[in-house]
Amino acid sequence: MAYEDKQLKCKDCGKDFVFTAGEQEFYAEKQFTNEPQRCSDCRRQKKQMRNNGGFNNRY
Repeated sequence: MAYEDKQLKCKDCGKDFVFTAGEQEFYAEKQFTNEPQRCSDCRRQKKQMRNNGGFNNRY
């Protein structure tokens, strides 16, 4: 199956971002069924908040 880049809108910041053909192929290989809902900046921020929160909660 040939994939084409898709324009998606981030659910957090509302910014448009590209879900590339390569990313789509990776998602298909891993059998992921949902498209990403956040842009890379918001994904990074969310991961950082989760990691920092988990660290602070342990001590």
